[in-house]
Amino acid sequence: MNGKDIIRLGLKGHLIGLALKAADARKGLSKRELLDELSSVIAHPQDYLDQPPYRGLAEELLKAESQQAAAERSRLRELPLAYDVWGPELIEDGARRQMNVAMRLPVSVAGALMPDAHVGYGLPIGGVLATRSAVIPYGVGVDIGCSMMLSVLPVENLERSEMLRLLQRHTRFGAGVGWEGRERPDHDVLDDPAWRESKLLGYLHGKAAQQIGTSGSGNHFVEFGTFRLDEPDLGLEAGEYVAVLSHSGSRGTGAQIAGHFTRVAERLHPHLDPEARKLAWLDLDSDDGQAYWQAMTLAGRYALANHEIIHARIAKALGVRALAQVSNSHNLAWKAELNGEQVVVHRKGATPAAAGQLGIIPGSMADPGYVVRGLGEPRSLESASHGAGRAMGRKDAERRIPKADMRAYLEARGVTLIGGGIDEAPMAYKRIDDVIAAQGDLVSVVGQFKPQVVRMDTGSEDI
Repeated sequence: MNGKDIIRLGLKGHLIGLALKAADARKGLSKRELLDELSSVIAHPQDYLDQPPYRGLAEELLKAESQQAAAERSRLRELPLAYDVWGPELIEDGARRQMNVAMRLPVSVAGALMPDAHVGYGLPIGGVLATRSAVIPYGVGVDIGCSMMLSVLPVENLERSEMLRLLQRHTRFGAGVGWEGRERPDHDVLDDPAWRESKLLGYLHGKAAQQIGTSGSGNHFVEFGTFRLDEPDLGLEAGEYVAVLSHSGSRGTGAQIAGHFTRVAERLHPHLDPEARKLAWLDLDSDDGQAYWQAMTLAGRYALANHEIIHARIAKALGVRALAQVSNSHNLAWKAELNGEQVVVHRKGATPAAAGQLGIIPGSMADPGYVVRGLGEPRSLESASHGAGRAMGRKDAERRIPKADMRAYLEARGVTLIGGGIDEAPMAYKRIDDVIAAQGDLVSVVGQFKPQVVRMDTGSEDI
């Protein structure tokens, strides 16, 4: 017997050598008998794991079968599933390409693209994706639980100088920034037993405690402004009110959770097309999937706790209680029912918009934001945009937008900015009114917020 005989049986590579070695250990058999035995091993390797001459070959055959099965499970569809798009004229081709890749995943069952959509990592920002029994860490994003909160306050004629003082005194921004000493706030989210459920969460607890009640960089903000209701709602009469609006997330805690579980997912899908690598998923019923879900849920709660502390500090400094408060998360995955089966709906930069559900869609640092009520549109997986959406990347904005133009834009709208940078200039964003108009079947507008004093991180360049 030689290698050619083995090749005719369908074996390749190192398996040929293993088969010849096994055949050599069975010298008492005829060639025909050896070929029959090897054919049986190839057909039923699990039956030969306890037979020494064939054990090595059987183990390698089963390993190859497992790898082939994994490759098949990771194989993308030839064509993306159909999905609906809102405001297609507002959306760049790159975001469409990313969504098309997501809709080719074997675990995907439905999707939608919001009018603020733009390119992100993995799923585009503004992408909504439903999957069957799977969760995608980068379908949620790095800033897990990134969210909005609006507090309507019972104060009148609050001076701009007082708004400035309150924001400078009671907010903190930037990578790694936290409150120090006795000023460090506490919150019951830090007592959640989930922090003790894994080594990763235990390690991150200290970071979470150090940064709680603060905001990150990028497009995170806290701002004072006026909130207008044209009709009674939210338990309030129609009219104009002083309000605080914030955009913040889970800080370094969420980022490390996202990075860790994305690496785990990528290792589990080594055969996934490179184009879809950042969309690697975890089976929801696996240990890794359950661990991510627990960590994601905790990070979402932690993000909302940051808002609660910020708003409570400002209200306490003013000696008041909020008249009304609205909040929502727009970077999370939710379990939902779709066509009679349970799915996981990923909203990466998308506002939940079930029928009657309140949400907040902000504009830019100098443009209005809107409190909205969901209309429960099933084609959008009961979702809406999470903001205006970027029209320029950060580096592009820094190159193209003159500082003088940004200053003039802010001045024309009566906005005072603390921090901020050219990369967050209003002109780097789509027009919020165009985005709102493109989703009239997804949400109805409840009220409008206009910023007056805005605090952000300094960005990549001071103004």
